[in-house]
Amino acid sequence: MNRKEVRELVDRLLGYQRAYYVEGKPLVSDLEYDRLFDMLKRIEEENPSFVFPDSPTLRVGSDLTNDFPEVRHTIPVLSLDKAYSTSEVLAFFEKNIRKEESMLSFVAEEKIDGVSMVLYYENGILVRAVTRGNGEVGNDVTPNIRTIGSVPLSLPEPLTIAVRGEVFIRKEDFERINSTLEDDEKSANARNLAAGAIRRQKSGEAKLVPLDIFCYEGFWRDEKKTPEDHLHILAKLKELGFKTDPDIAYFASTKEKAEEALSSASLAGRCYAFSQMEEYIKYKTDGRKDLPYEIDGLVFKVNELDVRARLGYTEHHPRWAIAYKFESPEAVSKLLSITCQVGRTGRITPVAELNPVQLGGSTIKRATLHNQEYIDSLELAIGDTVSIVKRGDVIPQVEDVLEKNDLGNTTYEIPPRCPSCNTELGKEGAHIFCPNKKCPDQIVGNIAFFSSRTQMDIESLGPKTIRELYEKGMLESISDIYTADYASLLGQPGFGEKTVSQIISAVEESKKQPFKIVLSSLGISELGKKSAEMLISGGFDSFEKLENAKKEDLVKIPGIGEQMAGKIISAFSDEEFLSLLAKLTAVGLSTSVEDDSAESLKVDDSLSGTLWCVTGSFEHFNPRSKALDEIEKRGGRTGSSITGKTTHLLAGKGGGSKREQAEKLGVKVVGEDEFLAMIGMKKADDEGGQLSLF
Repeated sequence: MNRKEVRELVDRLLGYQRAYYVEGKPLVSDLEYDRLFDMLKRIEEENPSFVFPDSPTLRVGSDLTNDFPEVRHTIPVLSLDKAYSTSEVLAFFEKNIRKEESMLSFVAEEKIDGVSMVLYYENGILVRAVTRGNGEVGNDVTPNIRTIGSVPLSLPEPLTIAVRGEVFIRKEDFERINSTLEDDEKSANARNLAAGAIRRQKSGEAKLVPLDIFCYEGFWRDEKKTPEDHLHILAKLKELGFKTDPDIAYFASTKEKAEEALSSASLAGRCYAFSQMEEYIKYKTDGRKDLPYEIDGLVFKVNELDVRARLGYTEHHPRWAIAYKFESPEAVSKLLSITCQVGRTGRITPVAELNPVQLGGSTIKRATLHNQEYIDSLELAIGDTVSIVKRGDVIPQVEDVLEKNDLGNTTYEIPPRCPSCNTELGKEGAHIFCPNKKCPDQIVGNIAFFSSRTQMDIESLGPKTIRELYEKGMLESISDIYTADYASLLGQPGFGEKTVSQIISAVEESKKQPFKIVLSSLGISELGKKSAEMLISGGFDSFEKLENAKKEDLVKIPGIGEQMAGKIISAFSDEEFLSLLAKLTAVGLSTSVEDDSAESLKVDDSLSGTLWCVTGSFEHFNPRSKALDEIEKRGGRTGSSITGKTTHLLAGKGGGSKREQAEKLGVKVVGEDEFLAMIGMKKADDEGGQLSLF
C-alpha cells in the first residue's frame, strides 16, 4: 500500500469507529473491523512513516509508562455557581433577562458525574487532552484519552478548537468491574473509577476500562467560525463527530418558540416555557435513577453567545451558567490541609482537615478522602471550598469541589514517604501502602484491630490506650497483650486501680473467644468472620490444618477465591506469623474448633432456614455484629444487603434505605424488642457508644 491508500484505510476505520461509539450504529461486523484493523497495524509496523497522528491503532494504548506533565489551558476552565432549588434557577433566568433587557433563552444539560476534560485539536487533529486541574493548569493525559472510542482522533474539518467534556463510566460497567475486585481495591464510586483509569501509568491499562465522554462546549480559535449560539455549538460538535448529551432541554418565553429554535438547529431535545421549569426539574429528578450513567444535577446556560460575552466571568465561575444540584450538601467548608493516616495493613488514607463546620448535630473538622484516585477524580487542592456529606450517617466524606482556590494550588499528591516511619511508599491497585511491617502505626493498628469490640472484644484496651502502652514499650505485638505486666501501670496518670483491673479482667475473658473469632482477628488481609466460617465449613478448622493447606484445596471452598487463598497461604508460610500463633497458643487461645468453650457453641436451631440483614443502631447490640452472632448461633444466616432471598430485616434506629427496600420486597421487618423475644433474651448488656474513625 502507498501512503494515500493507508490514509483511505485510516479514514474508513475512523468512520466505522464513529458509527459504533458515537452513533451506536455499527456498519460492519466485528470480524471485518478486526481484519481491517490488523491490516493497518501490520502496515504501520512495517512502515513507521505511514503512521498518521489520528490512526485508530493509537486507541489500543501502550505498555510504556506515561508521565502527566502540567500544561496551561488556553480557555477558561472554571467551576459553576450552584443552585439547590427551582426558585434559585428561576431567579438566575430572571436576573439575566432583566440585566439584558431582552428575552433570552436557556439550554439545560445533564451534569454528568465524571471527570472534566478539555480536548485540544489543531488543524483537525487531537493534540492534547488535559484535566481541569486548578482551572488554569491541568495534567496532560492524552495517551489515555486516545483509548476512548467516543473521542475523535481527527475531525472532518481542519479546525483548531478546544472542546470541554465529561469522561465517565456507565453504571452497568462500574458495577461489573467493581464486583470483580476485592474490598480494598473497589472504587468508592463510578467517578473514582473513571479518574483512576484516566491516570493509569500505562495507556494499555486505561484501555481496559470502558470509558465514555459527553462533550458540551466548543471554543474556536477563529471566532468567525464560531456558531451563532449554544444550540448551534452542540449541533456543530455532533456534526464533527463528538458525542453530546442525548437529553438536553431548551427554555424560551413560550414552548412554541423553544420548539422552533431546536428545529432550526436540527437538534432533538425537550422544549419548555420558563413557567415549566419546576416540571422539568421534577422529571429529571424522578428519572435520574433510570439513566445508564450517573448525574448529580443539571446545568442551565444562557444560549446567546453575545450575551455570555457581556456577562463574562467571576474569578471562579461564568455568570452565564448555573448548576442545579439534586441534593444540597449538608455542609460547606474550606479544605485547610490534608494529612495521611496509616492503617493496620499499611494502607495510606488521606484525610481532609477542614475549617470546622456543623453537620448532623456535630462539629466536623476532618473527613475521609479515600485514596489518591478519589482526590484526582475531584481534582482537589488545598484551599478549595468543598461540600461535606455523611455516608451512612457515620463517616464524613468530601463529596465535591464547589469553588476552586485562588492560591494557584494544584491537585494534591500523597507524599512519597510514610508519615509514621518515613519508609518509601508503594502502590497496589488504587491504593498506596507502606511496606514496612515494623511501622509504628501498623503495629498499633493491628493490636487495636485484634482487641476491638467486633473482634476479641477486650474492653478498656482501646486505640488510645494501646498507643500509650506501645510508646511505653509494653505492647509491641499482639501476643504482648497476654504477657504484659499491667499491674506495673498502677499509679501512673490515667491508670487507676479500677482501670487496670478492668484491662486484666478483659484480657482474661478474651481467652474464651472461639476459634472463628481468633482466626478473623489476626489481621490476615480479607479474612473476616465470614471467610473464617467458610474455611471451618470446608474442613480447615485449626491453625495446624491451615498451616498445611495447599492453595488448590482452599479454592475448592465456596467463597474462597484465588486471591484470598493466596493471602492465607502466604500468611501461614510466614515465620513471624507462625511465631505469633505459637505465642497465642501458649497463653491459652483457641487454636481449633475442638478447643472452643461450650459458651461459644451453637445455642439452638430456632432461626434455621432464615436469612437476615441488619440495619441501624441498637440499644442492646453495640456493635450490631453482636446481633449477627446471635442469629448465627441459632442456625440463621446473615447477609450485608437485602436480596430476593432475604427473609428478615433486623431494624434499629436509622437505616431507612434498607427498610424501604425490605418493605418493597416483602421482607419481614423485625424491631429490637421483637428480636430479643424471638431469641429468648429479655435484656442484653449495654456496650456503650459507637466507635469513631476520626
